[in-house]
Amino acid sequence: MQSDLIIIGGGAAGLMAGCAAGELGLRAVVLERKHKPGRKLLMCGNSRCNLTINISAERMLQMFGDPVGPFLEPAIKAFPPSALQRWFAANGLKTVVKTGNKVYPCTENASDVLHFFTDFLRDKNISLACSAVVQSLEKTPNGFRVETDNFTMESRFVLVATGGVSYPKTGSVGDGQKLAEKLGHSVTPLRGGLVGFEVDQKTTARRTGQVFERVRLKIISVGKEVAETRGTYEIEKWGIGGTAVTDASRIIARRNLQQYIFRIEFEDGRAEEVKPLQPRSIKEAMVTVGGVALGDVDFQTLESKKCPGLYFAGELLDIDGPTGGYNLQAAFATARLAVESIAKRCGKAGFQPLEKPAGKVPRSGKRAGKTSNHWKR
Repeated sequence: MQSDLIIIGGGAAGLMAGCAAGELGLRAVVLERKHKPGRKLLMCGNSRCNLTINISAERMLQMFGDPVGPFLEPAIKAFPPSALQRWFAANGLKTVVKTGNKVYPCTENASDVLHFFTDFLRDKNISLACSAVVQSLEKTPNGFRVETDNFTMESRFVLVATGGVSYPKTGSVGDGQKLAEKLGHSVTPLRGGLVGFEVDQKTTARRTGQVFERVRLKIISVGKEVAETRGTYEIEKWGIGGTAVTDASRIIARRNLQQYIFRIEFEDGRAEEVKPLQPRSIKEAMVTVGGVALGDVDFQTLESKKCPGLYFAGELLDIDGPTGGYNLQAAFATARLAVESIAKRCGKAGFQPLEKPAGKVPRSGKRAGKTSNHWKR
């Protein structure tokens, strides 16, 4: 079997890549290891599917922080949150902006988003092969050879979009990172991001189930405040969670902090200090920190610098963002940039701009949502 493009991975990035390939007239196939695509997509936003956040591209890149923001700049500026909303609307999926500028499908049902993607692939004649576990990816004189348990395909280009390693039951098991390593790429250590923390029982005693909607969380390391997040604070049987806590976990993982405590400041002026014992398992994390090293990838095209013709998109890369739609936006934007780069090499035209505006977007200088700019300290 021969195609222009083989897309490995049927999650958010892979599905968007397939749609983009169909829009640009490429012959493409999406390979998904599970029996159904988009398993993790169905879990996003408590199954409501928080697609993105309604802020400017500049503000979004600022929130990603270094080194992720600079790497994502071409992708996010080419396909910012406003363009994503216009794209969904133009193709039949209406969206709505909720509290904190979070964008959801109007139905607030993640399965409607998945059906949208699979219908789009069908209408654009893009093949989706499920239960197709990739066993090998080899460079050939004319492109690549991809072998699964049941068939072999060849293509001039390959896009790997297999995600991270969180929620492995959804199919995110790190196989894409292994394929990348075999083709000469470095993979930075995989750690959990956007995850809760285990704490001692004194912190949770007689408080299980309490939820504080708006707190300020300061991360203190070696006696100094190193970052700050804002959002919810939840006390569970196993420890602490909520958006302020999970956003802090991403910062701690990316900065490789070993010693730290949290100072929780409540709306009524009270404050408490919490010493986390350890983050919860990476299997429970909403995002993976780490992945294919950004230095091995051309951020303008998302093509590998080590293996020409090989492209990457989404969480497989060492990219991660705060909670609230950032990570899906990154997956969608990188997928489209990679596929457009491939299409141009196949002699196709790029994407045409969508005309209808999505609505008012907050200026980049204003705070949007509940998460602070925790990298600019």
